[in-house]
Formats: sequence, C-alpha cells, structure tokens
Amino acid sequence: MMDKLVSCTYFTASGAANTLKTLELVKQYVADSAAQHILVATTSGRSGVQACELLDPAKLVIVTHSSGFAQANTQELLPENRQRIEAAGASIVTAAHAFGGVGRAVRRKFSTLQVDELIANVLRTFSEGTKVACEITLMSADAGLISSSEEVIAIAGTGSGLDTAAVIRAATAQDFFDLRVLEIICKPRVNLRK
Repeated sequence: MMDKLVSCTYFTASGAANTLKTLELVKQYVADSAAQHILVATTSGRSGVQACELLDPAKLVIVTHSSGFAQANTQELLPENRQRIEAAGASIVTAAHAFGGVGRAVRRKFSTLQVDELIANVLRTFSEGTKVACEITLMSADAGLISSSEEVIAIAGTGSGLDTAAVIRAATAQDFFDLRVLEIICKPRVNLRK
C-alpha cells in the first residue's frame, strides 16, 4: 500500500455544535472510500436521524444505549426517531456498552475499577468520541452487523451530538486488541467533558 495523505479536522470545542460539520466531513471522506459501513452513536436518535438525512442510510448502523442505561426499564432512543431511522433503511444496534455492562456492575457494587473501564479511560485521553467510536465498533461486530477486520467509519461525540469520526478496523469485544484506529477524520482538539 502506498503512503496516503489525509486531512484531519480538529474542532476548537467538543460537543453537539460539531454534528453537521462532522457528518459533512464523513460524507466527503466516503466519496473516496471503500467503507461499506458507517457506524453512528446516538442516544435519543437525533444524531442517527441527521446521519440518515446526510449519508447513505443503507450503509448506516445506528448504535444506541442499552435499555436501562440511564434509568431502569427505559430506552433513551425515542420511538419517533427509531421509526425515522428504520424507515430510512438504516440498521439499529441496541446493546450493552462494550466498555461497561458487567464491569460497571462490579464497580458499583464493590467500588473497584474494572479492566473495561480502565480501557475506556485510556481511550478518553484521545477524546470521549474516540472511546465511543471504538466501543460502537465492538458492539456492531458483536451484533453481527459488521465483520471483524472490516474497515468502517465510526462517528461519535462528547456528551451529545457528533464531534469525532474515525476509520477503524473492526473486531469483536473478545478480540478487542485486534481493533485498530487507522485514521482520524475529525475530533475535538480539547476534551472538556470530565
């Protein structure tokens, strides 16, 4: 493979204000990319709907929080956004966080840090969105919607909205160390979320 020169956009702030610019940068990148899947993190579904409006929904895998993540017996993905995403033709993954789940339960019960949360915190040194982009890639591979070793574009953010996009070689959670962040399309230069 020949060397490749790729531009990267660094946002001066993190968060939802970067959503449309992030999606536009991905749209430009996809024009010259062989990526078959674009993964998008969303909570309420708003970012997922926006992605369906600007990108090819047939390539989209929208990844949501597991039910009960914020509050027991609740799903944060709003029904009207789920309908819009499904009507556009995108796939949806709703699953436990790859860097949470049982490990989070152990931390809450025994007040001890687990290895999955340690990995999450190391990835946050790059940005919250980088951590989430890696996590939704693992979750999508675990759900069987993308193949291990497939190069995908993963889009995520800090708090709400989208501010990070990366090209990632996928892996399942049990093969996490085979996952590779290959390129960064955009990310915040600073991470203000604590």
